[in-house]
Amino acid sequence: MEGEKKMNTQLTSYSTVTEICDWGAVITKVIVSLGKTVTQNSVSMDTFKVHVVRTENRSNVLLLGDAKGDRKITKVYVSDEKGETAVKGKYVVLEMEIGPEVSLGSPLNFNLTTNLNGWINCDYTINQQKGIETNSGDLSGLVANKFAGETKILVDEFTVSNATYDNVTLKYASYVPEKNKKKNPLIIWLHGLGEGGTDGLLPISANKADNFASQKVQNYFGGAYVLAPQTPTFWMDGLAGFGDGSSKYENALMDLIKDYVAKNKNIDVSRIYIGGDSNGGYMTMLLARDYTDYFAAAFPTCEALKDTLITDAQIQKLKSLPIWFIAAKTDTTVLPADYVVPTYNRLVKAGSKNVYFSFFDKVVDTTGLYKKADGTPYEYMGHFSWIYVYNNQCIDIIKGKATTIMEWLAAQSLN
Repeated sequence: MEGEKKMNTQLTSYSTVTEICDWGAVITKVIVSLGKTVTQNSVSMDTFKVHVVRTENRSNVLLLGDAKGDRKITKVYVSDEKGETAVKGKYVVLEMEIGPEVSLGSPLNFNLTTNLNGWINCDYTINQQKGIETNSGDLSGLVANKFAGETKILVDEFTVSNATYDNVTLKYASYVPEKNKKKNPLIIWLHGLGEGGTDGLLPISANKADNFASQKVQNYFGGAYVLAPQTPTFWMDGLAGFGDGSSKYENALMDLIKDYVAKNKNIDVSRIYIGGDSNGGYMTMLLARDYTDYFAAAFPTCEALKDTLITDAQIQKLKSLPIWFIAAKTDTTVLPADYVVPTYNRLVKAGSKNVYFSFFDKVVDTTGLYKKADGTPYEYMGHFSWIYVYNNQCIDIIKGKATTIMEWLAAQSLN
């Protein structure tokens, strides 16, 4: 219309920041390039609007959750290119609402047909809604829709590689601790059902396994290597059937572990720890059973090796291995009564002197950030007991002292 002031559109770019929360990967921030230097007090909560469109890369896969929408901005500040707060700078960070049921923030989607997670496209458009004052005049009309890269906090500190043994190729993510003048232990984590495939980052991104590389966990071990192998399908693919007490990947996986240890001379071979959740807990039990003397300890989580598949002779062997089991009573995916409960009881009866079991009533949010409508903590599926492992919230009384699972694990040694 005549007399209407027209705002010139200025196209610019944005980058994303992904963090791994208790429920999985979440895009928590966008960093917008402004092109001009602005001061910290020149932007506010209503300066920008953030819109996202989520689309699947895989054909014929149903997208779970919202496909598009505006994300709620929770914090705004001027920053440098990396997103660090600055008194003045050419970038602005928009932090956004996240939560276990805020699907717009998720860069992953679970395929209900294959039971595998996968990365999806998350295309953002950030529109400037209000002018920003600068020393060289008002800045207006910014539309950030060009993707300029991403940061995955902690995940980016892992390296993805692959290895092939007898025609079985396994991807794996690995973390190397800061160099020191001593040998360091190795934590091996085997992923659950949804993280198989050929993207080596999924095992540490679809749930919070990247946290083994966090400073908080690393401090317990004085620095630890972390190895997160990935099966092309499922660890539970047995030689005769699914979850039959064997795995067609067991030999290749053990070859990978031994190769990794041989190539990293600073690994303390007396302190190699094996753990995993669900499908990975199944494989943890197989390795603990078949290579008992190789590992210093095991920590199977909601493990899926049926107790009826474990012989009395195997229990006698396993009782010499330090084991800490984790599960929740509300787990309806892998029923504790058929799996971990009888196995733990048999180990105790057999005389195991270093076996523990964190058996939670249910799995709830412990951050205090997420609540149900009645104000009580948000409740996850009972199968998600791995959350307590990643957050080091499994505790038992050992020698009269309340001891966390990471404290216990770090103290275990073949010596």
